[in-house]
Amino acid sequence: MPLENEEIKDTAEKPEAENTAQASEEEMQVAASAAEAGDAAAEQAAEDAGAEAGDAGGEQAQDPAAELEALKKQLAEGAERMKRLQADFENFRRRTRQEKEELSNLVVQDFIKELLPMLDNFDRAMAAEATDAAKFQQGVEMIYNQLAEILKNRGMELIDTKEAKFDPNFHQAVMRVENPELEDETIAMELQKGYMVKGKVIRPSMVQVVANS
Repeated sequence: MPLENEEIKDTAEKPEAENTAQASEEEMQVAASAAEAGDAAAEQAAEDAGAEAGDAGGEQAQDPAAELEALKKQLAEGAERMKRLQADFENFRRRTRQEKEELSNLVVQDFIKELLPMLDNFDRAMAAEATDAAKFQQGVEMIYNQLAEILKNRGMELIDTKEAKFDPNFHQAVMRVENPELEDETIAMELQKGYMVKGKVIRPSMVQVVANS
């Protein structure tokens, strides 16, 4: 009887072992399928990533070329603007030079026109008889006064040296003399008149300067 019970027990345990082995095989098959599915998904993801990287690389490869073309276009536009500005500047210089020449010509014409009456007086003085010295002197004085008035109207001023101290900005000392009646650096005599035009010296007065010591 004990043997029979052991045989029954063994017989009962065998199906359980077979069932356990069968379950293990199914689990292994499921795991293998899952692994294969995972590998396939990984491969697909890798392919998709590679394709995206290729597309991005293609776009990046195109960007430098586009940037280069844009820079070339900007450079060409800048060069064209520079040419236009240079042409405008040359035109401006030409117009300014022409206007300056025209203005200078008008100034000369007006000045000569003012001198014409003085030229008429020269003609009259030279036409006078050589024996009439008084009339000739009168004509010369008239011419001098006319010329002085014209130059005064143009802004010319006479540099005053009467009882003045020597000033190198207005006077040119060509001689030093002793004169006890005057202080040192006083102008003793004017040898040649000096003139200014609108406050600027165009010719200093040529003078003698006192130097007692």
